[in-house]
Amino acid sequence: MKKNLLVIPVFFILSLAFAQIPTPDAYRKAQSELAAKNYWEAIPLFKQFTDSKEYGNLANYAAFHLGEAALGANQPAQAIAALEPIINGNWAKADEAKYLLAIAYFKNQQNVEALQTINKIKDDKIMSMAENATFENLKQVSASFMIANLSEFKENKGYGEALKRVLESQTILSATERAAYYELQGKANENKNVVKDQVLDIVVILPFTNSSRSNLSSIPQNDFVFELYQGLEFGVEQLKIKGTQVNMLTFDSKRDAAHLQNLLADPAIASADVIIGPIYPEESDLVSSFAETAKIPFVHPLSNLGERFEELNYSYLFRPSVSSIANGIVEGLRKQNWGKRVAVGYSGSSRDEMLAKMLQTQLGEAGFQLTEFEQINARNVSAFMQGLGVKSGEGAVSVDQVVLLSDDPSIAQPVFSLMESITTSIPTVVMDSWLSFNFANYEMLEFPNFYFIGNNTLNFYGAPMQQFRNRFYNKYLNLPSINSTLGAELINWVSSNMSATKGFDLRRNLDQKAFEAGRLTWGFNFQGGHNNQYVPLFELEAGELKPLD
Repeated sequence: MKKNLLVIPVFFILSLAFAQIPTPDAYRKAQSELAAKNYWEAIPLFKQFTDSKEYGNLANYAAFHLGEAALGANQPAQAIAALEPIINGNWAKADEAKYLLAIAYFKNQQNVEALQTINKIKDDKIMSMAENATFENLKQVSASFMIANLSEFKENKGYGEALKRVLESQTILSATERAAYYELQGKANENKNVVKDQVLDIVVILPFTNSSRSNLSSIPQNDFVFELYQGLEFGVEQLKIKGTQVNMLTFDSKRDAAHLQNLLADPAIASADVIIGPIYPEESDLVSSFAETAKIPFVHPLSNLGERFEELNYSYLFRPSVSSIANGIVEGLRKQNWGKRVAVGYSGSSRDEMLAKMLQTQLGEAGFQLTEFEQINARNVSAFMQGLGVKSGEGAVSVDQVVLLSDDPSIAQPVFSLMESITTSIPTVVMDSWLSFNFANYEMLEFPNFYFIGNNTLNFYGAPMQQFRNRFYNKYLNLPSINSTLGAELINWVSSNMSATKGFDLRRNLDQKAFEAGRLTWGFNFQGGHNNQYVPLFELEAGELKPLD
């Protein structure tokens, strides 16, 4: 039988007189019904011609069109039954039959079979259609299915795009999901020092408004978010004055996860060189997950809580993590050799409780004796200190040094008042935030009892700081707060590690140096880590803050 369906072979005409065999008119009728989308009428008409022994190559075409009609009638099982026998031959539409069969498998929830069939397609144009179909049918499939089958089907471009869509729709990625994403992407996005332009693009995402504060104009100027943003903005302006090509776009997260998720679809965020903020844990987790998949560095500007970032590739704490602070305290005590007996008091904040528990372990491992370990507050801190023998009048002190973990001025004030009354020296290690408390005049103390834990500590007396304070005051008519200063320093740090000359690969540039002097702070060490690991202990010498040797 010839392939031209309009020519009726002689043996076919002769057979009509002897048997009730369907005529070519019925085949043409089937084609007409299919073209008119009368799928249910077309199905039985094509089915008459699917016996290959009787109709030869015509049976392949009949089965092919039967598959089309069955799919049109939303009968994927019938389409599969029609198409499976004809995909392995050498006839003209074999690849198109594979494509149709894959569609039928997808519709019948047989995703693996569909993907295996697509892998057999040879024609590039048909493969492109199949990859598009893969994306459309798998873009909402579970991540577990996609990851489990990635190695077998990752050459299918539609599979890769579908997996990307699935992963980016999730707020948090597991380590396995993130590894799968990296495997899929390969080296495509890794070459971050290939600069598309000379501009440092910074995206800032901060919770300016929330459910109780819906208007930007209602933000008080002493709000820490406003102060931080003011410092970031000022830092960018100073870079522009110096000739640095930098652009900063700012977004309001509204402390709303759904709103933030929509924000992350903005192309401006996807094309950023670095993302700064947001602040709160639920928001930072969302942006961190986005940063890991988009391979854009994300920097949390204020928190010390980010041990999880050390397991990631693109998420950073600008300040030291709890672990780095603990290491810095233990190393500082070891170097000073004040003695082995240590008392630790800690507030009820998440950071201080976590830090205290780390110190409890690390001090013991370093050979120190933890004589007291107690949660403190404004009511009991004075009793805690006096219980150690730190009190006015004569009496032995039962410890060699005290570590107080708190940023709370209501805890600091009774401690400072007690220290004013004693006539003995007892090294008391506190957070550097105590330097900013307006009731504390350390120069008036008889003994230099206080030592301060570095936490991106400001270099108050450096020339760059004096210049910064003057310029900031000239612009805003008020002196910069700690948050504003840290915001400006964050911009300094970003620009010193991401530029057109150095490249925009933050990780590579950070790893090239163990220590980097700060401009407004004492310095940084991000080598091999994702937080500032430079945590010295400071002392006040003649009223000037200096790192302990």
